[in-house]
Amino acid sequence: MARDKGKAEEFTGPLRRLVVGLLLLVLIGTFVLWRIDNPRVERLRAAIVDSVVPSFDWALAPVRTVADITSDFQSYAKIYEQNQELRRELRRMQAWREAALQLEQENARLLDLNDVRIDPKLTFVTGVVLTDSGSPFRQSVLLNVGRQDGIQDGWATMDGLGLVGRISGVGGQTSRVMLLTDTSSRIPITIQPSGQKAVLAGDNTIGPVIEFLEDPSLVRPGDRVVTSGDGGVFPGDLLVGSVSQATDRRLRVRLAADYERLEFLRVLRSREAEPITDPGSLVAEPDAAELAAEGPADG
Repeated sequence: MARDKGKAEEFTGPLRRLVVGLLLLVLIGTFVLWRIDNPRVERLRAAIVDSVVPSFDWALAPVRTVADITSDFQSYAKIYEQNQELRRELRRMQAWREAALQLEQENARLLDLNDVRIDPKLTFVTGVVLTDSGSPFRQSVLLNVGRQDGIQDGWATMDGLGLVGRISGVGGQTSRVMLLTDTSSRIPITIQPSGQKAVLAGDNTIGPVIEFLEDPSLVRPGDRVVTSGDGGVFPGDLLVGSVSQATDRRLRVRLAADYERLEFLRVLRSREAEPITDPGSLVAEPDAAELAAEGPADG
């Protein structure tokens, strides 16, 4: 094996040197030919180029293909970056859209609150609901207005649709509102158009129960329910809701207020009851001297 290897090297070595020498001669001749400034040589060079270059199209095809692929890849990369940027912009726009919808809903609720028809003699204070302390045992919310705003216990509160409850605790800067759904809530109501008087009793459900109804036969589902104003608990004719009949055949009230979106509440300043210093004068008949004194004055 060693002898065969030595013989192969004896033949390949001179052949390799011969090929390398010929290649160098060709390169040197090509260099010299391209450096000669002569019209004939120029025509020879042009003829060589015209004959050789077209035959290299097959060799240049892979290069052009690779260049096209590279250009397409760069285009795809730019398109991908633009797509990602558009996605990020879309997410930002969706966030702004959600914020705009929330502001639109908040604005609509404020407009509804301003459109509530109440007694012109009543004034009000608008507060923002801070927390909702609804529980199986108590239904109330906390407002950001309190004693410094002149809030007093017992005042009625409304949203943009109807009565919500009454003030049941006042602090310096906050106050608590007992909702109509609270089990401790009892308010006198009037059912229209029959004029039936009753009491609306909360039972921690969204539909408080109508109790102590004078004549249930005169009441129909859908009848309008307003405050009666009896006892001075609430001002009269404040919208509460409409009558509905539950599956247990009990009459309840479908509240007009939107209890799922209590964000702004209007606290109505109720007029204080005039103190009675002489109860007897309310029912006693005037004496003859007073009538005689009033007669000439009226004439």
